[in-house]
Amino acid sequence: MFNAWPRYLLLSLILPVATHARAGDPPLQTSLTPVLPRLVAPVIELPNQDGHIISIIKLKGKVVIVNFWATWCPPCRREFASMERLRKTMADRPLEILAVNEGENDNVIEEFTATLDTPPLFHILLDLNGDSMTRWPVRGLPTTFVLDKRGRIAFRAIGGREFDHPQMLRQIERLLREK
Repeated sequence: MFNAWPRYLLLSLILPVATHARAGDPPLQTSLTPVLPRLVAPVIELPNQDGHIISIIKLKGKVVIVNFWATWCPPCRREFASMERLRKTMADRPLEILAVNEGENDNVIEEFTATLDTPPLFHILLDLNGDSMTRWPVRGLPTTFVLDKRGRIAFRAIGGREFDHPQMLRQIERLLREK
């Protein structure tokens, strides 16, 4: 007859590990929080990985997603694929994605992007000193802001997002339809 004690011992060793793995990797969220009233976004003028200065001022007339992230941040890493899928889905629309890396150099970022199944084609901006993060109401990484076509913050999100989820697409689509 089978002794219940070894089964209990085995489960007591496996269950905490399984619970820990799930707790350390929560699902990405699928919504954005409206910001009211909509305030004009702080200026960002930072170099991309090619050394070209990207300014949100020149992006007025487009919906702009500004994502603050770092390679050491697990949810930041996980949401990159969905940002690239969003970029592909909206390629013919007036939408820009700016991924503002906080404090890491180009070599670290290139090592990270080389590990991705699909390299991102949206702008990755380098904020080596973290100056832009002090001007924006960033509450941790990742933090994302979605700007309307007039350059105002319409939505924000703290924590990882699944950017191409239908609920997120609806919120972005509403901004795209605004005049």
